[in-house]
Amino acid sequence: MSWNSLNPARKAIRTSDPESRAGTIRKDVARDAAGSQIEVMMRRLQFALVALIALVSVPANGMPQGSVSGVVRDSAGIPQIGAVVQLLRPDLSVQATVYTNASGRFNIPAVVPGRYSIKAMGTSFLPSLRENVRIHANTVVNLTLNTLYEVMQWMPAEPRAANAQKDDWAWTLRSAANRPLLRWLEDGPLVVVSDGAGGRPRLKARIMASGQEGSFGESGERISAAVEETPSSSRELLARVDFAPGSDAGLESMLGFRQDLGFAGAVQSVAAVAVHPEITTSGSEGLEEAAIRTFETMALGDEFEAEVGSEQVLARFAQHSPNTVAAALPFASVGWRDGDNSLHYRMTTILPAGQDAEETEARAWLPQISVRDGELVLARGVHQEVAWERRTDASGMAVTLFADSIEHPVIEGTADSGAEDALYDRASGLLHAAGPGYSSTGMLATVDRRLGGGNLIRLSYANGNALVIPAPQGSAQSASLAQVLAGTHPRRTQMYALSLSGILDGTGTRWRASYRWQPEETVSSVAPFAANAEDPYLNLHVRQPIRLMRAGTGQFEALMDMRNLLAQGYRPYLLGDGSLLVFAQDQRSLSAGLVFTF
Repeated sequence: MSWNSLNPARKAIRTSDPESRAGTIRKDVARDAAGSQIEVMMRRLQFALVALIALVSVPANGMPQGSVSGVVRDSAGIPQIGAVVQLLRPDLSVQATVYTNASGRFNIPAVVPGRYSIKAMGTSFLPSLRENVRIHANTVVNLTLNTLYEVMQWMPAEPRAANAQKDDWAWTLRSAANRPLLRWLEDGPLVVVSDGAGGRPRLKARIMASGQEGSFGESGERISAAVEETPSSSRELLARVDFAPGSDAGLESMLGFRQDLGFAGAVQSVAAVAVHPEITTSGSEGLEEAAIRTFETMALGDEFEAEVGSEQVLARFAQHSPNTVAAALPFASVGWRDGDNSLHYRMTTILPAGQDAEETEARAWLPQISVRDGELVLARGVHQEVAWERRTDASGMAVTLFADSIEHPVIEGTADSGAEDALYDRASGLLHAAGPGYSSTGMLATVDRRLGGGNLIRLSYANGNALVIPAPQGSAQSASLAQVLAGTHPRRTQMYALSLSGILDGTGTRWRASYRWQPEETVSSVAPFAANAEDPYLNLHVRQPIRLMRAGTGQFEALMDMRNLLAQGYRPYLLGDGSLLVFAQDQRSLSAGLVFTF
């Protein structure tokens, strides 16, 4: 049997006419082409499915994502059902919020890898915060909720990383063994904080070299050294010394002490001393200032809190002193909190010396001093306020009604030389004179909101009296300082302020910009007793970490602080002796330096 007999089709092709053979070939080719098209379509479909799966698995922003999960328990190890768990950015703003299930477990998916903080909250417990958590794929973080009694008595010691962020000494409680600490978060609640494993605890110290220009008593080069120590689980000490390298006697120093009293609250004391050899008046020179402030904070449950204290102040000249100023200035406050809302009353007789000063600086605690009729006088007053505040994780608002009575308010100016009836700083060319006393009633309202990327925006408005210096009559009019001050008077006016702040991702740069507007003829603040008030006009503050060494061995930072950048609000006068005197609510100034923390 031949091959052709077994294959009729082949035989038909070979025996048929040419046209038949061509038709059969065309059919086979068409059939093969259709099969090829089907195969190509199947391959394209498979490729599309693979691409779709890959597209779904990649985040919308094109970046890899991680997740964080864990269990929330109490100190006895019992899982907590329905506990709130929040993922916080480096500035402690909320990025995500979830709840624990019946097993106390939580899961936060789709998190961009990086460093975060995790906070857990439950009924009848203090919030718990785990800082410096590095999140990557499938990160596990277990949290423990504790009562206040457990935190104070039984929580085990936990080493603290050497490169951990420094805590604000005024609102921190920790032990020499670096136990988990209690801390007031900025615009937030009291939390129990832990860092996880780290290096051995050691003394914290800070050295800063800076230069200032345009600040009364602060111009020139300065070296600052600060030391923080916690000798026991309930005590904390902070000491700081500032001195001018070019001066034999110019220095500022402060010493702070805090003793925690458990449920009763805390007792704090601050002592500050300053010696300014460059400040003179009427043949006297070398101003010396000292202040001791002692206050006690008391808590009555979770709803009520109170603070009461007093400051003893002293000021005199080292040589040929006309007199010595000594006073006792009391203050007190009481507050009530209900959820996100709070109501408080405050009374104080202390006029803040510098709203831009940090709590670790001596000038933040020292009094305002000037001269009247050839004698030193203290700027003081009686301030009373009633305030309502509502604050959440993302926003806050407050309204304050106040009544002030102020004696010897300080008016600042720039002069070519010293003047009678004023303190004159030869280093900066600035003088402080005493203005007329006045009274004021008004209101202050603030609104703030956390924005994306860890930024914060704050708006403020105030209405009340401020001192006004009238414009000089004629460009060449001569007058004395006493005549200029005699024309100063209070006038009701308004204040508007806007501030923005944040941290730049990647670089760690902390920045803050603000602008506060008042009529340019005003030389005092509308709300002089306001806490955390903005400086007048346009200001910029930048704090930049500089990483020159291995992590954990120390950290450099560059600081820059610029105030009144546009030089607004100046009121020039030509005095009778031919010297030029320029008053301003705030002087244009620049401060910059390097800080090393170890």
